[in-house]
This record gives sequence, structure tokens and C-alpha cells, in this order.
Amino acid sequence: MASKSIIDLEKCIDKEVRVKFQGGREVRGVLKGFDQLVNIVLDNCVESMHGASARAHPDDPYRLTDKTRKLGLVVCRGLQVSLVSPVDGMEEIANPFIQHSEI
Repeated sequence: MASKSIIDLEKCIDKEVRVKFQGGREVRGVLKGFDQLVNIVLDNCVESMHGASARAHPDDPYRLTDKTRKLGLVVCRGLQVSLVSPVDGMEEIANPFIQHSEI
């Protein structure tokens, strides 16, 4: 019996996707291919820089900054991929669980 992948990346081929990796890195690019181990190929790939690498938010090294770097055509190793999501139809919202302290 052949095992079926729990994610269907076929519908994302030639569309822009966002990929998060173990360790916090995040990239966006056009999905060109993938295999059963979720090794993926992205074209026009751009990495979003985090606070620690951009030195913008030393208190929060996981916070994304406005800085990016172009990577071009990349192969992402499936063992490191934690999330693949289409960019189309996605928007950032405020976290409703953060309690703001008033001073």
C-alpha cells in the first residue's frame, strides 16, 4: 500500500509560498517542485531577516524585520521544513492572546 502525503503541495506548484524552517528561518518563493520527503525547490526566493541577524530587535531574536535578502533558486531540505503555506489569501493579524500592559 502506497502512503499518501498529509500535505498536498501539488496545488501550490507555480504559486508563491511561505516556508518556515526549524530554527526560525523563513523564506518566500515560487514553488517549482517537491518530493515525498518535502524537499522543495523555490524560485525567486527571498529570506526574511530576523531580529538577531539584522540587529534590529536584540530582545526578540525571532521577530521578523523589514530586511530581506534575495536567494534566487534554492532547494530546501525537507527535514528542516516545519511549515509550507500559500502566500495568496494570507494576512497578518494582531495576536489576541498578548496582554498589553498600560503604564
